[in-house]
Amino acid sequence: MDAWVTILLVCGAYLVLALGLGVWSAQTASKSVDGYVAGDRTLGTLVLYFVIGASVFSSFAFLGAPGWAYSRGAAAFYIIAYGTIGIVPFYFLGPRARRVGADLGFVTQAEMLAHRYDSRALSVVLAVLSVVVFVPYLTLQMKGAAYLLSTISAGHVPQWLGALVAYGVVLVYVFAGGMMAIGWTNTMQGLFMMIVAWFLGLYLPQELHGGVQPMFEALAASDLRAMLTPPGLAADGSPWSWAGYTSAVLVSAVGFSMWPHLFMRAFTAQSERTIKLTVVLYPTFQLFLVPILLIGFAGVLPFPDVTPADTIVPRLLTEIDLSPLMVGLVCAGALAASMSSGDAILHAAASIGLRDGIKPLVSGPMTDAQQRRWIRGLVLVISGVAYYFAVVSEVSIVALLLGAYGGVAQIFPLVFAAFYWPRATGAGALAGLLAGVGTNTLFLMAPSLRPLPLHEGVYGLAANLIVFVGVSVLTAPHARSRLAHYTPVFPHSETAP
Repeated sequence: MDAWVTILLVCGAYLVLALGLGVWSAQTASKSVDGYVAGDRTLGTLVLYFVIGASVFSSFAFLGAPGWAYSRGAAAFYIIAYGTIGIVPFYFLGPRARRVGADLGFVTQAEMLAHRYDSRALSVVLAVLSVVVFVPYLTLQMKGAAYLLSTISAGHVPQWLGALVAYGVVLVYVFAGGMMAIGWTNTMQGLFMMIVAWFLGLYLPQELHGGVQPMFEALAASDLRAMLTPPGLAADGSPWSWAGYTSAVLVSAVGFSMWPHLFMRAFTAQSERTIKLTVVLYPTFQLFLVPILLIGFAGVLPFPDVTPADTIVPRLLTEIDLSPLMVGLVCAGALAASMSSGDAILHAAASIGLRDGIKPLVSGPMTDAQQRRWIRGLVLVISGVAYYFAVVSEVSIVALLLGAYGGVAQIFPLVFAAFYWPRATGAGALAGLLAGVGTNTLFLMAPSLRPLPLHEGVYGLAANLIVFVGVSVLTAPHARSRLAHYTPVFPHSETAP
């Protein structure tokens, strides 16, 4: 039997296991919308730890991060930098959101913000923004699965088929089980990909260079030693400026816990203490990035000019002397990274599309059964759109994520002000969000217009804050009865801790 057949069989067995666990998990949740979207608010620390960790570390981590280390060197360290600080705001914002969600029945970020700012228009705009930034993020996951299966099969599995098979499995268990399916499959996938990452990150430097230290010594003595000098290289191979590096870290850190699919986990937690404990433990998951980056550095000297750089992991797997069974397990770990984010993104995008985009525009109430049908329909539509871009688009995996971060970072001022600035108004929030997203999009599409080489999200945040504060000060404040659910300035007997 050819080696690539054995590898694909192992990957296929993993996909069947993930499908079975996801479908089984569907039986553990109630049939209500709370059950489908928020897992009946019962997730404990273990599951929440892996749901948040595995949702964040995806194809971006398993393929994009090694691709950056391989092609841009020290520039890849920005991933560790923003991940280290990006979860910190969730320690303060997550428990407050969980309390408000339990009191008022919210299951999405936009639902909460629309209530706080008393704005149906804000709900719809946030729904559109969330789905728009989710599509490239989901596309990223599909491209990762497609790259992987195509490369390790020596081209026998075309990219369109690889993405279709992997995300056909995701589609089925998300469709069937919602949040509970995501929770249990992410726990399995998180454990699996951490084991695989540490094995591969230590094995490859040893196999190709005789160890981690000799690997970096050889790179430092080569013509490519500039790759080891922070902040690394830009996309065109020139030195990346410190302004570009630090602004990318800043925008990514601000947007990290604002991703709607991650923020929604506040509404699934068993308690406020569960959220805080998960945030404290989260840096242990962040260590997963260390071996991931070592994989990329290991391929720089022995395998130059691999294109696209995001395929360096599957390329190394096809070149080194590993048994097909072991290669199959490693590839399954990479698939786990892709799927564990893709399922959360797809579920969140569909839930937000219905709860925050369609429902506010529909006259009359919607039953739980109707909402579940709408969400499942949106699961199909959104996955189809992302699949189209995954098959057609040639954009780099990390470039896709960086572009999306600038947009999602614009939500941070609204969430922070919701809990800590009683004077913030709905008009200010909506105007600031539109200004921020508009400015971010302008500089993303026309980078030559930037006065300084900063990430476009920085300009968006500056415009957002100026407009948000200015309009809020000029408009009437909200009633204390509404603010009492959110700010300690106006304590509410029903929501006080």
